[in-house]
Amino acid sequence: MDRLKLKWKIFIFLLAFCGVLLLILWLFQTVFLSDMYKMIRRNELHQAIALVEENIDSPDLSEILFQLETDKSVIVAPARDFLKPQMPANGGPGGARPETITQTKEFTLSNGQVISLTFHAMITPVNATVSTLQIQLYIITAIMILAAVAIALVLSDVIAKPLVGLNDRAKKLSKGNYNADFIASGYLEVKELSDTLNSTAIELSKVDELRRQLIANISHDLRTPLALIYSYAEMMQDFPDEITTTQVQTIMSETKRLSSLVNDILDVSRLETGTMELHMRSYNLTESIDKTVARLSELLRNEGYSIVFEHTEDVYVTADEAKITQALYNLLTNAVNYSTDDRHIIVRQKRGQNSVRIGVHDSGDGISPENIPYIWDRYYKVDKKHKRAITGTGLGLSIVKQIFELHGVGYGVESELGKGSVFWFELESKQ
Repeated sequence: MDRLKLKWKIFIFLLAFCGVLLLILWLFQTVFLSDMYKMIRRNELHQAIALVEENIDSPDLSEILFQLETDKSVIVAPARDFLKPQMPANGGPGGARPETITQTKEFTLSNGQVISLTFHAMITPVNATVSTLQIQLYIITAIMILAAVAIALVLSDVIAKPLVGLNDRAKKLSKGNYNADFIASGYLEVKELSDTLNSTAIELSKVDELRRQLIANISHDLRTPLALIYSYAEMMQDFPDEITTTQVQTIMSETKRLSSLVNDILDVSRLETGTMELHMRSYNLTESIDKTVARLSELLRNEGYSIVFEHTEDVYVTADEAKITQALYNLLTNAVNYSTDDRHIIVRQKRGQNSVRIGVHDSGDGISPENIPYIWDRYYKVDKKHKRAITGTGLGLSIVKQIFELHGVGYGVESELGKGSVFWFELESKQ
């Protein structure tokens, strides 16, 4: 059965159901017919006795007895006068003598007189009835089988056809054709499935596009430092006596850039698979931010960037210092990469009643409202034209999102076109 198509499974089940109904019908109309008829006749006799007992003093008793004999073929007579009706010597059809039911009961009248009445009913042979029913059953069976086959074929086709169409389109989807349009009707479940598959196709197409962008971006980020490392290493090999500090520093810087790229990719993988653990402890957040800002300012000193940390007091929090520092570093590098000629970045610390809010303000072009919901997504870039970052790898915001969600803290971005952006997050602070 597991190798049969749904259409034929439904067809077989419907035929089996019709076969069971026909079997029950045959059993009740042939095998059990005689026994059921006898049971009904005995029940009618008992009902006649109860009816007579209820109306024993009624002036309409004679009319009631006449109706019993006419309608129910139940003969009622005084016991002393009762004569059992004579049966044909050769019996009924097929030579079988008819079976009868006879029962005598005493009734007490209102004046105290006791009378005895005999109730007699004949169980008419049902052989002729059975034969008639059998002929009818042959006709009904033939009609039901033909109707069942037709209904089963139509119904199974109606149920299975939309699923077959969805399955064909799903096969195209599995081969990378994300334009497969899942259109189905017939019943609610199939429509819901088609809507789900359409949504899946749209999301898969987005993921595929993002994957292509990621490969292009990473390829660009890998190719440039590798080319620089190779060219300087080749120069050092060709001119060993002319090795300069600049050449060595360039190789070291580009190697560090490659390491940063690989580490970011590994971090994204660990965060999304849930294998990265937090090491929570209480620490001075203000001091940690100050050190991070100082390190990045020193790194970008020659590039003309100004990074200022504004705060009024030291704040202590409980978190994974290394992860929060990494998230802040990524927000800062994002601000650096998208800053305009102003190159001025501000980190503001604002203390609340039980929390502290850290905001990274840049002087970039800002983000349009329709792009803001997507900037935290994997591989998403507002500017589709890839630009080599001054520092970082381009995966920073995805890592930031995962770190903040792992901590369970609030985060977000406020931006206006032409006025820069503010990336912020909040941590619970200690008094």
